[in-house]
Amino acid sequence: MPDFIDNTGQIISLTSNPSKIISLVPSLTELLFDLGMTEEVVGITKFCVHPKGWFSKKIKVGGTKNLDIQRIHELQPKLIIASKEENVKTQIEELSVSYPVWISDIHNVAEALKAIEEIGLLTGKIECARELISSITAKFSQFKTVDPKPKVIYLIWRDPYMTVGGDTFISSMLEAAGFENIYKKEHRYPSVTIREMAAQKPDYIFLSSEPFPFKEKHVLEITKELPGEKVVLVDGEMFSWYGSRMLYAPSYFLNLWTYGLHGK
Repeated sequence: MPDFIDNTGQIISLTSNPSKIISLVPSLTELLFDLGMTEEVVGITKFCVHPKGWFSKKIKVGGTKNLDIQRIHELQPKLIIASKEENVKTQIEELSVSYPVWISDIHNVAEALKAIEEIGLLTGKIECARELISSITAKFSQFKTVDPKPKVIYLIWRDPYMTVGGDTFISSMLEAAGFENIYKKEHRYPSVTIREMAAQKPDYIFLSSEPFPFKEKHVLEITKELPGEKVVLVDGEMFSWYGSRMLYAPSYFLNLWTYGLHGK
């Protein structure tokens, strides 16, 4: 087999399609399922909640940032799929000494689609991967946005409040969903205060379901501080999971526009 280059520029050498795979990335675990890798995937993290059948049956190798290295060694994988953002660098470097590790580093929709293709090539599932890419592309092309786009602050964390910069996959998905990320000129995940959010005069403040699990009580908390602002709970998976979850995102965005933006 030819060598592969992951998103970080690292060369991955495989002698054959990997028969034992460990996924350390929840969104890519779901992708591997949709590529038909039920037998090949032997280990996942405790945050790999999709599909439910895998979550209940597959061997857990710790959390994304607290891997059980010994358990991984016991499984003797032929390929590990990791993420630059979600996993800890020192742990991935340690694993790379013993196993091929393909690392994702996704910042926008185009890169996410390319990663699906690359994982399809890695696993010998390129036909299925390309069919999935075609379906995702078609669904996104059918989704229509308005102009001008409503300005949004998307919060991923509380205490301190943290939002998303323009170099993140979430920001790219916000734009695809028809919104303008107010903090698109910032990088990664900047902290913001209530006063700073008020000064931006957003059309909406989105509270994501992950990584911090914002709930209705947090909507009330923020609207108390910022009366008059439209604060909306949103499904973080639809904005932050690259992989096959993207297939469902356009329908979710349409539903959000139709029903979710007219409450508070």
